[in-house]
Amino acid sequence: MKVYEALNWASSFLRKSNRDENAGELLLQHFMKMSRASFLANLREELHPEDLAEFQRAVQAHAEGKPVQYIIGSEEFYGRTFQVNEDVLIPRPETEELVYNALQKINKLFGTATGLEMADIGTGSGAIAVTMKLEKPELTVTATDIYGPTLELAQKNAEQNGAEIEFFQGDLLQPLISKGKKFDIILSNPPYIPEKDIEWMSDIVTKHEPHRALFAGEEGLDLYKRFMAELPAVIKYRALIGFEVGAGQSAAVSALLQKAFPQANIETIYDINGKDRMVFAEIG
Repeated sequence: MKVYEALNWASSFLRKSNRDENAGELLLQHFMKMSRASFLANLREELHPEDLAEFQRAVQAHAEGKPVQYIIGSEEFYGRTFQVNEDVLIPRPETEELVYNALQKINKLFGTATGLEMADIGTGSGAIAVTMKLEKPELTVTATDIYGPTLELAQKNAEQNGAEIEFFQGDLLQPLISKGKKFDIILSNPPYIPEKDIEWMSDIVTKHEPHRALFAGEEGLDLYKRFMAELPAVIKYRALIGFEVGAGQSAAVSALLQKAFPQANIETIYDINGKDRMVFAEIG
């Protein structure tokens, strides 16, 4: 079977299964170990039988709901490759916007200050922590996660991308509080989906991505509420706090932050799709 014939088969098969038919190209490119340019230049080549068999199994797996990123074992984030598996949430473009805006705000709030310390809470794949360290190497970066296998993958991503990060296992800010650590910057993309939303969400997400990284109580605000109780113990006098939030949650999260830090300057930032996706608090 030629490459283009395999692609046509995959597109048709995935379309009938109500999946994204473009996934076939990503999967086949992965198994052929080619850049997109090389792949497109070889559409009329014969496909190696082993590549074809692996590709067909992968297309079947995606048709059954397994995310493409878990099949190929990686996802791009901020121009870098991160390993992913079913122990971690797949990094999203919205979180790239959290990183971008955090970098802008750090420059504005702290200027040329040195020795800044940052923590990424619930690091998952390590995408936020690794990217912040590589985009702003002078930062001292710490990352936490509650789940051991998740933390191991984040450490692997840090090593493979050449980012020096200190990792701690524990629940939310507890490992940092217990060590008496204080930070200039706290960033987090915590679980924020209301539990009732599972009824209408895609099974690609609900059956494969870790629920502990997705859902947070009836309104999706449980983790933010816990943050407010714990944040005062880990931030310095002058600090930046940045959260990713679910669409429509910015007012509630802003109110929680304002109550915890009455003097803070709170700002909601909308993502590229016009959704209220980030809430920042500048303190001190």
